[in-house]
Amino acid sequence: MEADDLLSQAIDIYMSSLKGLEHFISQPAARYSLSFEQYLILQEIVKSPGIKLMDIAEKRQVTRSAVSRQLRVLIKNNYIKQEPDQSDRRKVSLVATPAGRDVAEKIGQRINTRFAKWVAVFGEDRGQQLLQLWDEFNHQIIQPENDSKRKGEAQND
Repeated sequence: MEADDLLSQAIDIYMSSLKGLEHFISQPAARYSLSFEQYLILQEIVKSPGIKLMDIAEKRQVTRSAVSRQLRVLIKNNYIKQEPDQSDRRKVSLVATPAGRDVAEKIGQRINTRFAKWVAVFGEDRGQQLLQLWDEFNHQIIQPENDSKRKGEAQND
C-alpha cells in the first residue's frame, strides 16, 4: 500500500470511527449536561475529596485555566463545591456534592455498560490488541509531537 493510500485510509477511519468514538464515549455524560472531560474531572473529585485545581491540571497535563473552565460547569450544575483549605485558607479544595456523586456514579454505570457491550461484540483479545496499538501509537507518534510543540511554545514565550 502506498503512502497516499495509507493516508487516505487513515483519514477515512478518523472521520468515520474516531470522531464517532468521541461521541460514543461522551454520550452518557451529555445527558447530565457534561462533557466527557467534565465527567472525568468530577470523577477525580469524587475519588479524591479536597483535591486542588492545580493537582487536576498537573495530572491531566493541561493549564489551570483549562481545568477552571471545566470546573465552572460542574459548580453551575451543583455537582461540586469549593471549600477553603483548612491548612491554608488562601487555597480552595474541591468537593463533590451529593448530586455530583450521584451523577458520577450514574454516568460511570452507563459507560461501563456501553464498554461491556463493545467488548462482547469485539472480543476481549482483539480489544486488548487495539488498545495496545493505540497506546503504542500515542507514545511513539502523538506524545513526542505534542512534547515538541510544547517545547516550541515555551521557547517562544
